[in-house]
Amino acid sequence: MGLKSYRPITPSNRYKLHPDFSEITKSTPEKSLTRPKKRTGGRNNNGRITCRHRGGGHKRKYRLVDFKRLRRDETAKVVAIEYDPNRTARIALIEYGDGQRSYILAPRKLEVGAEVAAGDKAPIKPGCALPLSKIPTGTSIHNVELKPGRGGQIARSAGQSCILSNREGSYALVKLPSGEIRKIHTKCYATVGIVGNHEHEQVVSAKAGRTRWKGIRPTVRGMCMNPVDHPNGGGEGKSKSGGGRQHLKSPWGHVKGQRTRQKYKGSDKFIIERRKSKKKRG
Repeated sequence: MGLKSYRPITPSNRYKLHPDFSEITKSTPEKSLTRPKKRTGGRNNNGRITCRHRGGGHKRKYRLVDFKRLRRDETAKVVAIEYDPNRTARIALIEYGDGQRSYILAPRKLEVGAEVAAGDKAPIKPGCALPLSKIPTGTSIHNVELKPGRGGQIARSAGQSCILSNREGSYALVKLPSGEIRKIHTKCYATVGIVGNHEHEQVVSAKAGRTRWKGIRPTVRGMCMNPVDHPNGGGEGKSKSGGGRQHLKSPWGHVKGQRTRQKYKGSDKFIIERRKSKKKRG
């Protein structure tokens, strides 16, 4: 895959960088593996906005991706690489020997015609899923389970991967994309390889309309609002923090940079090393 640039014959084309979709081999989804997707517009059952900046966008169908890889010790063949509007990664359509088809996340270097499998005896190659006890240390993995049988929850977006760094007893030490090192049970499954479409972070929309097609609505600064709508609202002119308040806050009153994770959480015992904080720009 790659990125496609355009001649600047219009203002929006000047900085536009879009994917060329060269890796896509099938334009329409598998009908049996799609479901209708209901949109909420960011509102709850009372009609109140609980998630801002959502609404509109193109109609989508949800693709049923097999994050659990339930069919073990069976070989499947990659039939097609498809686009999924619900995630940044590409998805691969695989077909088993009995004709059953399913979707999995498409890692890098997975091509049409390749064979993938899941189970203790699966080969160590992109697209194959194994328990952490059977994967060699130092291997890049994605779609990692947090609890056995729950299905992959970590490293599922474009270009993401974890590194299996070590094993201690019945737990494996996995370095997450954030830099956090976490203990995960060795019975948990993970898929070998790095999630594909790694150039997604370099895409430039170049115009507001493309963002609206994705269902993302505009962001209004809190400083422009009234005090009833935002903690930073109000004040005379461009008064920072809204008429005398000193610290910029979120709409829910959190100071910028404040940690929102629970102080005493049950999963704290599994975190060996916290994620590295972002460097402050000087």
